[in-house]
Order: sequence, then C-alpha cells, then structure tokens
Amino acid sequence: MTGRLVALLRGINVGRAKRVAMADLRSLVSGLGYRDVATVLNSGNVLFTAPGVASGEAAAAIEGALVARLGIRARVTVLTAEELAAAVADNPLCGLATDPSRLLVAFLQSAADRSRLEPLLAEDGSPEVLALGGRVAYLWCPAGVLAGRLPEAVGRALGDAVTTRNWATVAKLHTLAAAPE
Repeated sequence: MTGRLVALLRGINVGRAKRVAMADLRSLVSGLGYRDVATVLNSGNVLFTAPGVASGEAAAAIEGALVARLGIRARVTVLTAEELAAAVADNPLCGLATDPSRLLVAFLQSAADRSRLEPLLAEDGSPEVLALGGRVAYLWCPAGVLAGRLPEAVGRALGDAVTTRNWATVAKLHTLAAAPE
C-alpha cells in the first residue's frame, strides 16, 4: 500500500453554506500532518499521503478539523488509491454509459451500507441503471443527473453515508492517485 489517500468531502462548494477555498482545504489537511496534499477541481476532492494511517482515521481527523478550524460540518469519505483503482476497474456500466458526466459513482461510507441499496436493484428505473460494487454504487442517468430519479433514491437510502462523483472526476482522481509519489 502506498499510503496515498483520496478524501471526498460531501457538499463542499455546493450551495452557499459550505464554500471552502481549496487553499484553505489544502492547509487544513497539511496541518493534520499529511503530506503531498493536493486538491482536485474545486469541489472537495483532496489527494494526500499518510503512510500508516487508516482511511477511517483520516476521515475522522479531516471532519473534526473542518468543524474546529472552519466551522463547517461535512461528511468525509476517504479511500485508498487501491480502493479507487478497484472502483474504476470494476465499473460494469462503462460499456453502457456514453457521457461521463451522466455516469456517477456513489462512494459509500462503509461496504455495509451496500445492503441499503439492494432494494433499488429490484425496481425498474429504465432508462436509468444501478449497479453495485463492494463499497460503491454506479448510476447511469442518460437523461441527466438532475432529471434522474436514481441519484435522489440513492441519497434517500443512504443520507450522508454517501458522496457522489461523476465518471470524469473519478477518472481524474484515479489518474492522479495512481501517479508515482
């Protein structure tokens, strides 16, 4: 394991209430003692190196620092570079999806949360498609994310135990996380 981690902050820079400058976010994560900190895009995606630090420990530390230093509550999901690579490699919808902005990956706080999404598999949501991975759900929304009912259904089922990124963002994060340190 490389020690490279990817933090996905839920709701950061979405709406007016949780705006965080990416420079402040980098400073916050660096201030926790993590190295090689870089933000990706302007939406709460952070890559960093933390050898020997468990994903859950890093997520809790970042969540606590957001509240203590910036007064913002945001759920943080942290993945290892290996977990992100598996989510990319295992995506069963790549052959079906034609627009990366309409193919979503929902990262679950815990693999146990997957069971809360299983009832959605039995529903006919055509033309939308849901597929489940170990700690992720894949959502294909051909009419668009905002027009789709599937992202809303996943959100209702999981509440703040999920954060979603489109395929273009996931691919960019994967490329950066896989790069030599």
